[in-house]
Amino acid sequence: MHNGAQKYNGERSSLSGWLTTPQGAYVLGWELAQFDSAVDDVFGFRAVQIGLPEVDFLRQSRIQFRFSLALEPGAAVAADPLQLPLASQSVDLLVLPHVLEFHPNPHDVLREAERVLMPEGQVVISGFNTVSLWRLRQLFTWGAAGAPWDARFIGLLRLRDWLRVLGFELNGGTFGRYAPPFRQELWLDRFDFMEKAGARWWPLTGGVYVVRAVKRVHGMRIVTPAWRLERARRRALAPVTQQQTHKNHER
Repeated sequence: MHNGAQKYNGERSSLSGWLTTPQGAYVLGWELAQFDSAVDDVFGFRAVQIGLPEVDFLRQSRIQFRFSLALEPGAAVAADPLQLPLASQSVDLLVLPHVLEFHPNPHDVLREAERVLMPEGQVVISGFNTVSLWRLRQLFTWGAAGAPWDARFIGLLRLRDWLRVLGFELNGGTFGRYAPPFRQELWLDRFDFMEKAGARWWPLTGGVYVVRAVKRVHGMRIVTPAWRLERARRRALAPVTQQQTHKNHER
């Protein structure tokens, strides 16, 4: 296995373990609520989660056929995010929980996501915010700090530009987790007041974000079924028919 791939897989495994810590659970609890809201009104036939299969980020999806692909080797169903085992334009909903910032080629991962998504398909992405206390904590971390500090934080503006280049359009998103990244649950609880204050006074400085984007296909024309056209034609003719009938009665 390539050294870059080995490092990436190790980071993903480290992130999975970090999510079980008080600090990680603090982030995960908020993110799950945002994913629940983001996937609830997306419809279609197939929904896929890439990475972190031990956490169900699709639990509130109404799409019946949904599954997860692990990114760590040895899993029952593992995949390379640059070569997903999915047909082109075969997925209606794709979720990427912290996939981009732990991969050496995040733009290529998005390109692969664009390939597998149906036109008007949607992708939900979570990441660590570059304008936050969490980023400040990362800047003052040296050595083998482990997840999430060894990730390559991606700013939302940069992510938006990448998505636009690939034909995506943001249609939802939010920031959260404004408390300093304490390790102990006690201190996280004591700074819980910063959640409401941050959301109100400095909303763009949350530690993490979750955004949703839709794949736009320019020039695509939605074909209306023939029965709908016929129904529309009958509705348009109905007033005319009634008016003509009324005139006949007057005569």
